[in-house]
Amino acid sequence: MIPYRFKAQVIAPVIALLFCTTLLLSACAPVQQSRWDAAQATTTGQRATTKEALAGGEFNKFFPKGKGDYSVVYTQEKTGFAEAALKNKGNDVATLSIFDTVSNPDAAAKYKDSTQKISGYPATNVGSNGTSILVANRFQVQVRSKADSFTEQDRETWLSAFDLAGLAKLE
Repeated sequence: MIPYRFKAQVIAPVIALLFCTTLLLSACAPVQQSRWDAAQATTTGQRATTKEALAGGEFNKFFPKGKGDYSVVYTQEKTGFAEAALKNKGNDVATLSIFDTVSNPDAAAKYKDSTQKISGYPATNVGSNGTSILVANRFQVQVRSKADSFTEQDRETWLSAFDLAGLAKLE
C-alpha cells in the first residue's frame, strides 16, 4: 500500500503539469475565422474619410430639454451617434437622435434635392414615422414617432427645439 503522503506528492505535480500543458496547447492553437470576421475585414475602411466621427456624448447638449409633461431620457451614445427617448407622462412617444454622417456620407445625399425645410435646414421624411434634417451638411437630426398620437407636426416642432445653431458650429 502506497502511503497517502506519497500519492499527494506525486499526483499534485502531475495534475499541475497536465493543466499547464493544456493551457499552453490551447493558447497556441490557431483561431478559426468566422464568416462575420471575413465580412468585417472586407467592409472595414470602405468608406474611409479624412474626418473622424465625433463622440456621441458631444451631441447631448444639443438635444431639446424636457418641458411640461415631456421628458428627454438619453438611451444610447456611440461614436457618431446619440439617441434619446421622448416621454410624455412617462410613456415613450418618440425617439430623438443625432448622427454624424461623416462616417456614412451617403446618408447626407438624400437631402441634396430636398425642397422641404425645417428651421432653415433641408428636411426629409424617413418612412411614415420619421422626419429628419441635415445640419451643416453633416449632422442628421431625426425624430421618429413611437406613438400614433405623435404627428408629423409634433416631429417638426421637436426638431426645431434642438440647438441647431450650436450643432452647426461643431466640426
